[in-house]
Amino acid sequence: MFAAIQTAAPSLGVEVSPVNVRDVGEIERAVAAFARSPNTGLIVTGSPLAVLHRDQIVTLAARHRLPAVYPNRLFVAAGGLICYGPDLLDQQRRAAGYVDRILKGEKPGDLPVQAPTKYELVINLKTAKALGLDVPATVLARADEVIE
Repeated sequence: MFAAIQTAAPSLGVEVSPVNVRDVGEIERAVAAFARSPNTGLIVTGSPLAVLHRDQIVTLAARHRLPAVYPNRLFVAAGGLICYGPDLLDQQRRAAGYVDRILKGEKPGDLPVQAPTKYELVINLKTAKALGLDVPATVLARADEVIE
């Protein structure tokens, strides 16, 4: 995910500053460091650590008034601004088909790897308002879900 962000950044005129975090303390220090720079925001990539500490990440982003994009709806439901990522429910449904095939005797190693096919855009308008952001109507119209 990060490689795609780095590739797209120059064409969008943005600078990417990667931060690898391994524990709660590093999350807090990283978000506080970003908040000290002008015109910044967060892109939280998907990882077990991020999901585990999503409440802390969302709280820190709000405290430091940083707009943030998250990898899935769990973060937006917790108060995050916006997510664009694979539809987790769709992935679980598709995985069930694989389980069925394996239980019927197919070898897992013979099954093709599948990339997500359904993505979702979820926007939290309450958070946008708290950050002083106006979300254009065209963006709201494209959203799969708008949390008010």
